[in-house]
Amino acid sequence: MVQNSINALVTSRCSVLCGSSDWSRRSSGQVREPCSVVGTPRLCHCAYGGRGASFAGPFKMSRRSGLRVQAGWLFRGNDKGSELDASCEHSERANEDILMFLFELDLATRVQYALNLEQYEVAQQLRNKLTEVESEVIKLRESRRGSASKSEAQDMAISILRLRANLQSAVENENYHRAAELRDEISKLEAKSLAASVEAQAYESAKYALRLGQKVKHKIFGYRAVICGMDPVCCESKSWIEGANIDKLTHGPDQPFYQVLVDMQEDPNLLVAYVAEESLVVPDQLDTDRFDHPYASFLFYGMDGGGDFIPIKQLREKYNQPRHQLPYDPLDEGSGKGA
Repeated sequence: MVQNSINALVTSRCSVLCGSSDWSRRSSGQVREPCSVVGTPRLCHCAYGGRGASFAGPFKMSRRSGLRVQAGWLFRGNDKGSELDASCEHSERANEDILMFLFELDLATRVQYALNLEQYEVAQQLRNKLTEVESEVIKLRESRRGSASKSEAQDMAISILRLRANLQSAVENENYHRAAELRDEISKLEAKSLAASVEAQAYESAKYALRLGQKVKHKIFGYRAVICGMDPVCCESKSWIEGANIDKLTHGPDQPFYQVLVDMQEDPNLLVAYVAEESLVVPDQLDTDRFDHPYASFLFYGMDGGGDFIPIKQLREKYNQPRHQLPYDPLDEGSGKGA
């Protein structure tokens, strides 16, 4: 049900970007259309008038005259076989995580709109849906992070207290066999609770060399990107880690990893990548060049004076990151007064 709602949001977002709301028929081969689409049933990329958008979920098109449509696979492996290209760091998980975040934003906006119109029943229904989605997102995020969370550690602590009470009761009743079993259960649970607490603390106290909205460049593949998410360690699957040769990195998967939006002018097929901190570098010079990506306008307010993007409040709260403040330069203020 949640995935169907995401697909509906994706279709509406794509319609806004492409200027078309009629997505009534799927096409194959080459036909005349106002948009060009490439992709798979799970991920499609559409371009219209120089703008591009890529979303997870099925896509449909209506026939119009004017331009041509070409369908094909979105990601192609390197022809050399053994060598890796930038697509090895493409992450469907990261892309889905961003889409879920956009879906939450859309629901929150709809709740506020319904309240403004005094449609309280509709607002309550939307709020219930938002709570459901937020709960699923938290579960999904914790499962990808190895279930390291405060809530898990707290649940284990409560279970330990109950087991200790049962242990005391067994001892008082001289049921020593049951008391021994309970003692073993408590020992195992305490070990798991300690491990969960350590992992949860690692996530909360993680230190990142890069920040949300910062423009970066890939050391190996050279593409420009902007950071829109971060994890203290690699949260991808083992198969993804093997395919991206993460173990061959200096720090392997045990280092901060970032969700990055890739500039579509440089690599229109990559869209979202999941990159290790050691593979990213901050440009030496100020980067105020144009940056094209369909998600950028939803995740950021725009660019600041340093050329980086300003993350929206909800994105900063998601990763518990402070707002970045540009260093004060009195020369800029003086030049502004002169102007």
